[in-house]
Amino acid sequence: MFQFIYSQLIRLALPFILIRLWWQGRKAPALRRDCQHRLGWVPEISGPVIWVHAVSVGETIAAGPLVRRLLARNLGATILMTAMTDTGLAQARKMFGDRVTYAYAPYDTPGAIRRFLDRINPRILVILETEIWPNMIRQCRRRRVPVFLINARLSERSARGYERVKGLAAPIMKSITWVAAQADRDADRFRRIGVAASHVEVTGSVKFDVDIPDDVRAASRALREELGGRPVWIAGSTHSGEDQQLLDAHQGILQQHPEALLIIVPRHPDRFDLVAELAEKEGFSVARRSTGDDPAQAQVYLGDTMGELMMLYGASDIAFVGGSLIERGGHNPLEPAAWGIPVFSGPHVFNFETIFEHLLTDGGVQVIDGADALATAISKLMADKEECRAYGERALSVVQKNRGALDKVVEGIIERL
Repeated sequence: MFQFIYSQLIRLALPFILIRLWWQGRKAPALRRDCQHRLGWVPEISGPVIWVHAVSVGETIAAGPLVRRLLARNLGATILMTAMTDTGLAQARKMFGDRVTYAYAPYDTPGAIRRFLDRINPRILVILETEIWPNMIRQCRRRRVPVFLINARLSERSARGYERVKGLAAPIMKSITWVAAQADRDADRFRRIGVAASHVEVTGSVKFDVDIPDDVRAASRALREELGGRPVWIAGSTHSGEDQQLLDAHQGILQQHPEALLIIVPRHPDRFDLVAELAEKEGFSVARRSTGDDPAQAQVYLGDTMGELMMLYGASDIAFVGGSLIERGGHNPLEPAAWGIPVFSGPHVFNFETIFEHLLTDGGVQVIDGADALATAISKLMADKEECRAYGERALSVVQKNRGALDKVVEGIIERL
């Protein structure tokens, strides 16, 4: 009954979703490209298919090492990567080129899912983190397609929400073949909401297995040389409500370090122009990466390109991870930590609570609330290169000692193929 009601509601909402997509496509034409995928009309794929679904950029980056390992195993299968956003697919294409196949994930209506599955006939579905779509999961199980929830996390708030409708959600949860949970608390929550205990395993977070390809390292070194010896800090994956605070912090930093450069990278492309205008309005000299501006004399360098955040972290001395000064839940702090640079964050990090616990325990991150506190902390590190280096080493050591989840996940997938 729940499945029927849910499906009818999705069908009723679909026209409005498509109108919204068309409207958003005025400023982001990529959203309209291949829009037929969202209704399940994708090119047919022959032979075995491993379907890897990652909702957006962050999950796509997290899926990168997994996909590289699967490609290296030469499993004789096509890897299909799907995302819900244009930025997620753009990130995937930048990472893998023509080595994998891409499509937008279908909307979760029975017809769209059925058409999609008919055309790709997957051997397995691997979902990153917690994208629980009822029709997608149930139809895969009806076709005997194993469904794996990888790097799975579930907040207490979300778990309580599922528990309120446990009788309705339980059939979906029971259709999940394997949950590779990030931590014990996540595993317990998945069991609470109906996933069979034998189908849940704690593997750790695959995000600790972050890898930095050689071409990214080379590009990072080249940009660092271009920036010279000036102190550089980066604010990555920023959201509306944070940029003003970060620019205010940079004003404070410039009072102590007049040569300092802020690299600011908004999370969503539709905000690039807004952030550039805001920085210019605040009196900063601004260079934009997308137009090839020379950042050497700029005070703010706008990272308004897709798929380069990891490289930009590597060209910086200190990193702030966005989505954390507002109640967005934060973004992945392990990307800058893997470069061995100090990591700062705002207080709202519930999307990465386990990872932040590891970093906080070992002194690999500082949680700061407010522009003044951030300016003071970063200025202090810029003035003490030895402490800056030691701080970065602590962050990197957390990454290194928690690696290994990816091996467990890859072996778990291959065992169940």
